[in-house]
Amino acid sequence: MDFGLAFSYVFKDKDWFRKIGIISLVALIPIVGQIVVYGWMLNITKRVMDRDPNPLPDMDFGADLSRGFMGFVISFVYSLPMLSVYGMIMLLSVASSYSGSEQTAEVLAAFLSICAGFFMLVYGIFVALIVPAAVTRYLEKASLSAAFDFSEVFKQVRLNPGAYFMVVLGTLVAGLIAPIGLIACIIGVMLTYTYSMAVMGHFYGQAHNEANKNKLVVEIPPSSPEVI
Repeated sequence: MDFGLAFSYVFKDKDWFRKIGIISLVALIPIVGQIVVYGWMLNITKRVMDRDPNPLPDMDFGADLSRGFMGFVISFVYSLPMLSVYGMIMLLSVASSYSGSEQTAEVLAAFLSICAGFFMLVYGIFVALIVPAAVTRYLEKASLSAAFDFSEVFKQVRLNPGAYFMVVLGTLVAGLIAPIGLIACIIGVMLTYTYSMAVMGHFYGQAHNEANKNKLVVEIPPSSPEVI
């Protein structure tokens, strides 16, 4: 995987500022804008998967909205166990505050919070590794069910852990870029945010290609024995 290319490819497009600027303005739309940006990011991923020499696309509002919605569904389903356990722990914490000794309730609440924090950390790493593989399977097969073929998704990550840890690292670095836009207020934040999404999309595509490169092997049948 080319770590640096994920951060530099955007600026090789002569229309990069226009493309990033337009999608940054769309990102200002509550909820819908975030879905469109995610769909635009997945379009980048698909272009990288297809080895398109110009992976930075123009925004296609309808297609990006549809693609982004599917991506959010995939991410939500894989995150559901984490959200469910966290919600249950929060309910138990609230319930404990209304029962028994106040000191006991505080100790129990603190213990549950530590458990929740540890679980969120571990499962969060798991989701960060799995979701890129799931969404790229969806893009590859053009089928939502492919993203939930858990055995294949887990197998893809298990056999290529280095590629997906690179995605996690790249995502963390990209996440550090977005707050830089605070220097230029709201517009600056949105520009750096959409740029970081473009970086993530490229990493997703690269990881998929890395995980599937060994499948591009043509099997040559054995030659038949010579007849004397």
